[in-house]
Amino acid sequence: MSNEDQYGGGVGSGYGEVGGTGQTRTRLPDAPSDPYGTPRRTPRPSRGLVTVVGVVVLLIAAIAFASQSGDTPTTPSADTPPTPASTQATGTRPVDGKNGAIPKGFAHDEQGAQSAAANYAVALVSADILKPQMRRQIVRQVFVADKVSELETRLDQAYGKTFLDQAGLDANGNAAQGLTYISRTVPVGTKATKYSESTTTVDVWCTGVFGTAGVGSTNPVSNDWFTMTLTLRWAENDWKVESFAQKDGPAPVHTDRTASTAEEIAKAATEFGGFTYAR
Repeated sequence: MSNEDQYGGGVGSGYGEVGGTGQTRTRLPDAPSDPYGTPRRTPRPSRGLVTVVGVVVLLIAAIAFASQSGDTPTTPSADTPPTPASTQATGTRPVDGKNGAIPKGFAHDEQGAQSAAANYAVALVSADILKPQMRRQIVRQVFVADKVSELETRLDQAYGKTFLDQAGLDANGNAAQGLTYISRTVPVGTKATKYSESTTTVDVWCTGVFGTAGVGSTNPVSNDWFTMTLTLRWAENDWKVESFAQKDGPAPVHTDRTASTAEEIAKAATEFGGFTYAR
């Protein structure tokens, strides 16, 4: 990844300022046993817990609805583990250009497809995907042309007034005055499960933070782990998304680290820029 290709930092403004953010879903510990010892649950205020669970349900339903289509990502016939070399960073710069704030011009090979999938995962679950005008720009930049109309309709329905109201956002996807809506994802790794010169399926393992920071927020910022599966098609001399899906995990064991204050989280979200992600 390239530190000089920062997406920007300010949350709640245009995509050029907040690219690199990601909308995520909180996964509360619910396993019956902890492979490393006694299960632990991080204490959390009851009102905040109920609110987080409620918004998480909304997010899960929204992403599932938006990703439904007649075309589903293809899974490999045999689940063979990747070779050690396939999981190592190459150090190769992924792109030289951007379409707005979203990288473009990925290499026409498997590595280019994985880099494209990582960057598109960041855009598709960003805070800007909740803003109607920015959402249209993202969809037109990321998806193949013959899927744009369908995806715009699905995402408009998924992130409509009901969702925005319950997430504490206005009709334009902005938080109330004095609050900062944070939605940022970080790809941990990518894996191509199917590759050809025309169509590729890539899994992107992600973590991220989501919620509203500020005094009086009832939707505290929390983190999640999830995997996005993107089917990409080579079109317009670049890799573009044809369909996508999302599932929980893999999630590591939670620690008992003390949570930062709302002010610290909001400050971090505005001061730390994002990256252009490479395979």
